[in-house]
Amino acid sequence: MKAGFVTILGLPNAGKSTLLNTLLGEKLAIISPKVQTTRHRIKGILTEKDYQLIISDTPGVIESTEYKLHDKMMKQVKGALEDADVALFLVDAKGDTKRAHEMFDAVKIKSPTILVLNKVDKLNPQQIANVTGYFKDKPYVTDIVLISALDKTGIDLLLQKILEHVPTGQAFYDDDAISDLPTKFFVQELIREKLYSLYDEEIPYQSTVLVTEFKEKNTLTKIAANIIVQRESQKGIILGEGGRMIKRLGTEARMDIEKFLDRKIFLELFVKARDKWRDNDLYLKEYGY
Repeated sequence: MKAGFVTILGLPNAGKSTLLNTLLGEKLAIISPKVQTTRHRIKGILTEKDYQLIISDTPGVIESTEYKLHDKMMKQVKGALEDADVALFLVDAKGDTKRAHEMFDAVKIKSPTILVLNKVDKLNPQQIANVTGYFKDKPYVTDIVLISALDKTGIDLLLQKILEHVPTGQAFYDDDAISDLPTKFFVQELIREKLYSLYDEEIPYQSTVLVTEFKEKNTLTKIAANIIVQRESQKGIILGEGGRMIKRLGTEARMDIEKFLDRKIFLELFVKARDKWRDNDLYLKEYGY
């Protein structure tokens, strides 16, 4: 069979997480229109009769790293590229193509690279011709594939092109594996996704989630998690007047977690302030970065 590693990279909001979820047919990566939603390398495992692909979603490549958290995010990108048999350079077809090119040129990828132009459903034929023409002669492009990750168009062709570059070998994981990450990680991510959807301004970027208890009982799973913010004043924003916002956050997160785990859960959320946690090595290690 064919078995190999595929890395998705690109600028923030290019649609990397949506593409991973579409390829897998399962929601592993959280999604938000806000930038820097993905902070970790998330490996999804796609196993079919004649191939197994280990596909990595990575944080959006950023030009400057303002915090140690950003440094660690970019190390996730570099680590994913080091063992890639093929890289998917995902570009928002209606975005800044010059900036995307400059980003790719700076990353220095050694593996074969498929340029994946995403969101082409938003463009007319002339616009598609223009963006394809811009990239077609770039030396790092092995193939160009047009897709809409959201509408799932072009995905079969993309898989075909990926498999052309994947070596023959033994499967790395069991047939029923979907990721090498623990369940607790995905629970944390589902809670963090709600911070992006329910709160504005600095809250999503200055917060993280840490699951402190995960106990499976006969009838349900008990989960406790800390929502970490950077300042004491942000605790009140998370809680909301009379606890209204955190109750809503807990309800929406619980529904998504129950769907993911396929069982009932009891979810407790706590809010804690940790000054400058994004620049503190001890905190970053504790929170899984």
